[in-house]
Amino acid sequence: MTDRERAGDGGQGGRATIKSLETTFTIVESLQELGGGRLTELATHTGISKSTVHKHLATLVEQGYVVKEGDDYRLGFKFLDVGGHARAEFLGTDIIKPKMQELAEKTSETAQFMTEERGRAVVLYREAGRKSVPSRTRTGKHMYLHQTASGKAILSGLPDERVHEILDERGLPRATESTITDREALLEELAEIRETGISYSYGESTKGLYAVAAPMYSPDDTVLGACAVSGPSHRMRGEPMSEELPSIILSIVNEIELNIAHA
Repeated sequence: MTDRERAGDGGQGGRATIKSLETTFTIVESLQELGGGRLTELATHTGISKSTVHKHLATLVEQGYVVKEGDDYRLGFKFLDVGGHARAEFLGTDIIKPKMQELAEKTSETAQFMTEERGRAVVLYREAGRKSVPSRTRTGKHMYLHQTASGKAILSGLPDERVHEILDERGLPRATESTITDREALLEELAEIRETGISYSYGESTKGLYAVAAPMYSPDDTVLGACAVSGPSHRMRGEPMSEELPSIILSIVNEIELNIAHA
């Protein structure tokens, strides 16, 4: 992984940046990728000198963002506090969370709410139903929009100019053999989603995992994000995907939109 990828440059490399901060975030993201590590391991993984890594780690430890246990370093829970604050600032967050819990209870599957930030889908809430199965999503996870039902639902609600901007910047990388990697095919599907209000994923993000999603709009008609239900293909095929789940999701989305509008 390059330093630009680690920093999440997003095609904005022409802007002036502070090199020392880029180094800090490279180390932080390496700690995340490695699940913690020792000084030598982090220096090797980042390609940054041990002395520089040590100085940045010492600063992060002093500020409470990294914890040192013996010779091992790991991310501290102060990041959880920052992330929780960022999510709490999102419009309607106090309304969305209980509705995702309700959606998971009604469907017995995994319910989640995603929004878009810098051309990526971000999971803000993920609730597990009684029959929920593990997947690669978790709260805070960033994903490519075109790979998920929620992401495609969000794209369908964005202006065409913004959609093309995201596709130019992020591309259409493949996650599974079912992922849409052709721009025209994706644009056709987005047009269908605008007509029906429902988006589908048939193992496009994770093999064997199907999902149904619907976009959610703010009172000014800009897309806020998308609500989705996902589950194993053998339970989702047929009526659940075509009738039952779309009806439940659209009802939940409508309730959230009304509650936000009149809050």
